[in-house]
Amino acid sequence: MTDGSSSDSVKSLTVQCCIVGGGPAGMMLGYLLGRAGVKTVVLEKHADFFRDFRGDTVHPSTMKVMQELGLLDDFLKVPHQVVSIMEGIFGNTTIRLADLRRLDTPCPYIAFMPQWDFLNFLDAKGKRFASLQVLKNTEAVDLIRNGGRVTGVIANTDAGQLRIAADLTVACDGRHSTLRDLAGLKVEDIGAPIDVLWFRVGKTKADSDGVFARIKSGQMMVLLDRDDYWQCAYVIAKGGIDAVKARGFDAFRANVAALAPALAKNIGDVKSWDDVKLLTVTIDRLTHWALPGLLCIGDAAHAMSPVGGVGVNLAVQDAVATANLLSDKFGSGGPSPADLEKVQERRLFPARVTQAMQVIVQNNVINRALSDKNLAPPLVMRLVTKFPWLQGITARAIGIGVRPEHVHSIEA
Repeated sequence: MTDGSSSDSVKSLTVQCCIVGGGPAGMMLGYLLGRAGVKTVVLEKHADFFRDFRGDTVHPSTMKVMQELGLLDDFLKVPHQVVSIMEGIFGNTTIRLADLRRLDTPCPYIAFMPQWDFLNFLDAKGKRFASLQVLKNTEAVDLIRNGGRVTGVIANTDAGQLRIAADLTVACDGRHSTLRDLAGLKVEDIGAPIDVLWFRVGKTKADSDGVFARIKSGQMMVLLDRDDYWQCAYVIAKGGIDAVKARGFDAFRANVAALAPALAKNIGDVKSWDDVKLLTVTIDRLTHWALPGLLCIGDAAHAMSPVGGVGVNLAVQDAVATANLLSDKFGSGGPSPADLEKVQERRLFPARVTQAMQVIVQNNVINRALSDKNLAPPLVMRLVTKFPWLQGITARAIGIGVRPEHVHSIEA
């Protein structure tokens, strides 16, 4: 940990808010604070946003935020695919999980958009704010403290070390957050009994398959239609990758093709295990999200399971709430510890409820599906399929979520 001293050989920068991590939470918060006239820097350790993210679902709640910012029309010009109905095959039974067309919202659907396009969009739109700066190839590696308060970060850049003094530092650096570890914040592990194998299989634009999830013969897979390829999430038991590999690569491809026949003709695109990425699933949250001068939001505060694909949207909601609560608190030394606690008070309930719902799905649907080769759809799924009005309730839980946030921060 670095104290308040300085060195002539280290470049320095002074801002009101330093955001570490250029993911959905960091880029949205940067945009909102820059829009409010708060002198803000966002640090992104990579050179660009072009990486294989799993969070490519943009939900109606996020598109409502875009509308409130006056960005929705331009946002919808970014290439994306639309899903309004979420269906699955459970054994031999087709079930309808949610009908988002029942939502009273500007965009009653889920937009599938590569996360790098989402982040590039926010980056480009934020350039009009003189108070916002996004630094890439800039990795925060240490906290600066003055007494018991965090007063900024030390970052490594291509040009050497950069010392950033900030009234507030916000950790948006993901589920393996460097800043929360440096701060010694306690993480509560909620538990996730699954991992995911992530790969893609080519398709023609004419190919279609409205089935979102397939559960059969002790296996589960989710398919995302990405226009010219299928993004596939093959669910396995936690730590089960060695058992999958032990059965052989050809057996894995055959299982995938049998589970989702739409993939069969192009399954050869998955040539080796090198084409299959293991995503270790984690559900956790901090017991305390803040210290004086430091706040954690997004995955740094609460890592979500892929169930429901809500991680991106929870992160955006955190950013909106943070800007609403703090954007006018930078006039005299930055937000107080009490101000930071209000962010956790506002966002802990949605995170806790969403994680609880994910655990229920994991334990009562996914775990049973992976262990029972003759599993019938649970009663609740059969009821949702039978009574269409229930599909609006599930659509709201997935698409809008718990305590959706609306933009109240003012543009400077």
